[in-house]
Amino acid sequence: MFSRSDFSPQVSIVTGGGSGIGLAIAAELVARGSSVVVADIDPVKAQSAATRLGGAATPATLDVADADAVTALVDRVVEERGRLDVMVNNAGVAIGGLLEELDERHWAKALDVNLRGVIHGVTAAYPHLRRQGRGSILNTASLAGLIPAPAMLPYTTTKHAVVGLSTALRAEAASQGVRVSVLCPGFVDTPLLDEVYAAPPSFGGDSVRARVRLMQPSFLTPEVVARKAVDGLAANRAVIPVGFLAHLSWRTLRYLPPVARGMVQVQATGHRRLNERAARRAAASA
Repeated sequence: MFSRSDFSPQVSIVTGGGSGIGLAIAAELVARGSSVVVADIDPVKAQSAATRLGGAATPATLDVADADAVTALVDRVVEERGRLDVMVNNAGVAIGGLLEELDERHWAKALDVNLRGVIHGVTAAYPHLRRQGRGSILNTASLAGLIPAPAMLPYTTTKHAVVGLSTALRAEAASQGVRVSVLCPGFVDTPLLDEVYAAPPSFGGDSVRARVRLMQPSFLTPEVVARKAVDGLAANRAVIPVGFLAHLSWRTLRYLPPVARGMVQVQATGHRRLNERAARRAAASA
């Protein structure tokens, strides 16, 4: 059995580590004694994050949708440092909008980054961890990976898949000495809220933050999520929900499914009505 005393990471990789949850997790791992490779598709963000974290952090430019690039980075880190203790597959994109407002580009973007990006990180790191007979994988999903979240179907689909991938791999990996956990926070105050794909047509001019506050009045901070994430990893928790909304929604779905489905239906109806009102305002001002 694993215990907290088993968790003493020395070398970690965090994808999407240039900002938000990824940066906060990287900082938390550094605080617990690990050197961290901060990987991000934006080289400026990666460098800025590494500088902020000090000598224990190294920047890397990485597009997680590129399987060969992910494998090359992981292999290089293991070759240079002799080990890998924690692989955090955190990079992701947010896709907002009703199904009729989305097209193949939105689905492709979500699948490439949110799902294939995680798969690439897992398949690159797992052989090394398995050979070592130790190590941890942390995949960032979302509350949307635990409950049906309307008006964001590509995001919800990929995050459910990440939860399924993580919990299934956990069963395979346990006998090999490898821990696998999945992080499922509620809404977090990160740049991702300001970079939602498909927001303008779907949200009718409203900011994504304004819409989200209708469901969750106050946002989680990346630092709180990171601390819970690494604590959960140290305790070898399978699923790490973070935030009151995440815990409440997940448990309601598990134990009171009709109530949970009703809540989701209200959210979907409310989103559509807000879109219709926004469209009428736009038409009246035209």
